[in-house]
Amino acid sequence: MTLAYSVSVIVPSYNRTKFLEAALASALAQTFTDREIIVADDGSGSDTLEFLRAAASRGIRVIELPHCGNPGRVRNAAIAAARGRYVAFLDSDDLWKPDKLERQLAALESTPGARWSFTACDRIDEDGARLEPPRAGEQGRQGWIFDELLRLDITVAMPAVVAEREFVLDIGGFDESLPFGEFQDLCLRLALASPVVAIADPLCSVRTHREHYSADRAAAFASWMKLYEKFSRIAPRVEQRALALRLRALTASRLAAHHAAAGSASVARATVREALPFSWTYPDWWWRSVKTWVKTVVAP
Repeated sequence: MTLAYSVSVIVPSYNRTKFLEAALASALAQTFTDREIIVADDGSGSDTLEFLRAAASRGIRVIELPHCGNPGRVRNAAIAAARGRYVAFLDSDDLWKPDKLERQLAALESTPGARWSFTACDRIDEDGARLEPPRAGEQGRQGWIFDELLRLDITVAMPAVVAEREFVLDIGGFDESLPFGEFQDLCLRLALASPVVAIADPLCSVRTHREHYSADRAAAFASWMKLYEKFSRIAPRVEQRALALRLRALTASRLAAHHAAAGSASVARATVREALPFSWTYPDWWWRSVKTWVKTVVAP
C-alpha cells in the first residue's frame, strides 16, 4: 500500500453521535495536518450514519461495517484501510488536545528504536468538565514497560497511543477474540516488541459516562482472565508468566465476587470451583474466594 499520510486517525463508532461530533472536531483541530481520519462504524442506526455521511464532506473517511459488537474487529478494519505511516487511536467519546499529534510524532521521530508512544490523559464527564488530574508520575515511564503494564502500575488509555502502522500489523493488530481488554492486550504486545516514548503532559481526555461498552463487568472480568492466560504463555520471562497466572487467579476471584454481589450465588460458587485448578496455590485467591463463598451461603 502506498503511504499517503504521516498518520491515520482510527475512530470506531456505534450510535454515539452526541460524543462523536466533539471527538472528530478534536481530530480535525490538530496542529499536525498531514493526517487522514478514518471512522469505522459498527452498524450504527440511521441517525449516526446520516451524521457520518455528512462528515465525509469534511474529508473524513467512513467505513460502514455490519454490526459485530467487537471493538477489535472494527479497529482492525480501519487499520487495514489506513494509508498513514503511523496510526493514532481515538474513541468516539474521547478528545485530543490540539497539539497531541504534533508532539507525539516529533517525540517518535527523535527517539531511535521507539515504534510507539503514549501520553498522559485526564478525565472528563459527559459535559466535558474535568473530573480529576492524571496520577502524578504514572505516565513518565519510558523505554521497556511490559512489566509495569502487566501489573497495571502504568495505565495507557486508548486515545493516548500513536504507533507505526506496520508495527501494529506485525504484532497481529487487535485480538478479536477479546471482547474486553483488547487495548491492554495490544499495548502489552507493543511493549514486548519495542520501547515506548511517553509524554507526561495530558494531551487527551477520556470521557466518563453511562453508555460505556465496558459496563458489562462480568464479561469484562472473563475477558481479562483470558488476556492473562494468554500472557502466561507468550511472556518471555518465567517471572512474567508467573505474574500473569496469579493475575488470572485474582481476576477469577473478582468475577466470583461480582456474581455474588449481583445475587447470583450459584454462578459465584461455580466460578470459584472452575478457578480452583489454576488458582489453589495462591493464598490471596483462597482468602477472597472463601469470603465470597460464605456470602453466598449466608445471604438471605
